[in-house]
Amino acid sequence: MTTLCNLLKHSPKGGAGRGLVLLVCLLALTGCTKEAIFPTASGRPYEVLVVLDKQTWEAPAGRALFDILDTDVPCLPQSERSFHISQIEPKDFSANFTIFRNIIQVNIDPTQFSRTGMKFMRNKFAMDQIVLTINSPSLDDFRQFCIDHKQEVLDFLTRSEMNRLIAELEKKYSKVTYDLAWQIFACRLHAPKELTAYKKGTHFLWTSNNTATGLENIVMYSYPYEGPETFNKEYMVAKRDSAMKRNLPGEKPGMFMKTDSLCTMVKPIVVHDRYAMEMRGLWYMENDAMGGPFVSHSRVDTETNRVVVVEGFVYAPEKMKRGLIRRLEGSLYTLQLPEEQYALIDTGLEEEKAKTEGSDAKKPQQ
Repeated sequence: MTTLCNLLKHSPKGGAGRGLVLLVCLLALTGCTKEAIFPTASGRPYEVLVVLDKQTWEAPAGRALFDILDTDVPCLPQSERSFHISQIEPKDFSANFTIFRNIIQVNIDPTQFSRTGMKFMRNKFAMDQIVLTINSPSLDDFRQFCIDHKQEVLDFLTRSEMNRLIAELEKKYSKVTYDLAWQIFACRLHAPKELTAYKKGTHFLWTSNNTATGLENIVMYSYPYEGPETFNKEYMVAKRDSAMKRNLPGEKPGMFMKTDSLCTMVKPIVVHDRYAMEMRGLWYMENDAMGGPFVSHSRVDTETNRVVVVEGFVYAPEKMKRGLIRRLEGSLYTLQLPEEQYALIDTGLEEEKAKTEGSDAKKPQQ
């Protein structure tokens, strides 16, 4: 404001001069970013606000939506719901609530809607916000929609939170882990900045926050690619157990990390537009009482004909583990294989990719 006053004070005499200054100021204000106008979204990660009247919320239709948000996170040692859930009446949806990071608005009106549909908008009321709107002609249609599209809604909200985390890791990450991933694997990886303790092995890296409570760990290892049969559960579990036993033994002889294969699941996913295999489940220490959840991505580096695995695992018997394991899972999506880095440079899209996929545009330090 001081700058504006000075401009007006020292502008040329007459209406034309001041008019020109005012025009410049208005153009400058028009060019302001949305961040300067909107507040930043509030709330904890994985917190969802549902805008729906209480009667519907407690009816079967509302319970169908609640069941989506209340779904347990898979492959944790104890039951933990996917989201923190809050609900308010539409009439109470005021400015204090519009800045929630994740909002679900439900509209039931047969005069406006002929079928149930879902849409979303980013940054509707606040920056870094997702607003998911479900419109339906009836309670029965809405309930059936929630049943039929349960996984779709769950995956969308989970991925939205994961994208926020990836963006944060782009700015704040462990330089120790980043440099070691480049040194050993010629890969880029953004891990939480607290992961500074490490151990190196042959085609192996372990980094950790090395705390007494809430132990977070990232592991990387590689092995030769032997064809499509590489990507099956038995093969991947065997490779994991071999790498962990060799590189992360327990405190005493006969203690080593193993995978609880009965509590492990695998599925194909897409990372940076390429095929990958996700494995998540539980690990335990043979002949010891330690254990916890893990999640990994296995990806093929075609340049060297190897499989590169990046994994996050947690040991936190005194804590809930949903937030910890999901924080590490976000790191897995930042992995860039060598060929992907070259592709970014060759196409000149490195900077743009860095903004949209959480990759690092700086030259790796060797």
